[in-house]
Amino acid sequence: MSQQATPQEAAIHQQQRKSLRVVVMVSGSGSNLQVLIDAMQAGALPIDIVGVISNREDAYAITRAQQAGIDVAVLSHTASGKRMAIRTFETHASAQFATWQPDLIVLAGFMRVLSADFIDNAPAPMINLHPSLLPVYKGMQTHQRAIQAGARYHGCSVHLVTAELDAGQVLTQAMLPVSAKDTADSLQARVQKLEHKLLPWTILLLTNGVISLNVNEQNVAKATYLPTLPLQLFINS
Repeated sequence: MSQQATPQEAAIHQQQRKSLRVVVMVSGSGSNLQVLIDAMQAGALPIDIVGVISNREDAYAITRAQQAGIDVAVLSHTASGKRMAIRTFETHASAQFATWQPDLIVLAGFMRVLSADFIDNAPAPMINLHPSLLPVYKGMQTHQRAIQAGARYHGCSVHLVTAELDAGQVLTQAMLPVSAKDTADSLQARVQKLEHKLLPWTILLLTNGVISLNVNEQNVAKATYLPTLPLQLFINS
C-alpha cells in the first residue's frame, strides 16, 4: 500500500510542476481574472499570469491586474484617440504574445470578436468562458434568452476558441436549475458564481493533464480512460 504524501512532500511536488504561463484577455470588471489571481497567489493553481490584455481602458480588470503586479496592455484606442480597429488591436495583441510567450490564452469576459487569422496564428491555445450551456445561446444576452425559452437548466461553458463564434469544442460546463422566480439579472448573478468555480477547475484539469488541448491527445484519451468531453459540474443553487 502506498503512503499518503505529507504536506511537505505535496508542497515540493507542487513547486516541481511547471507553471503554465497564462495571458488573460478581458473587457470588464475582471471578477474571473481575480479568481485566477487569488488561486495563483494561494498556490492552488500551478499558473503564472504573465500578462493581461484589455480592449477597454475603463475596465476594472486593469486595476485588479495592476494590484497583483501583473503586466497590462490596454488596447482600446490609438494615439489619435480613435477606437482601435480589430486589425490594429490584433497586431498589438500579437506583439504582446511574442513578449509574454504564453502557454495558454484565456478569454474571460472579453467582448470583441477575433479574426480567424489571429486565432489560427496565436502562439498558444485559446479558451473562452461563455455564459450558457453551449451549443445553446451562442452570442449575447444568454440569460434573458434562457428565461424566454423556458430552459430548465442554465450555466456556463469553457470552450476552445475558433473562428466561428462560440463554436469550438466544449471542454467543461457547470449548470444549475433555473428558478421560476429568476430574472435575467438574478440568473446572471447565479451563473457568475458558477463561472468562478468552472474556470479555475478547467485550468487545473489542463495543468494536471486530465484534459488536453491537443486534438490528437484528446482522441487518444477518449479511447482509453477519460470521459467524453465536456466534463460537467452540477451545482444545485
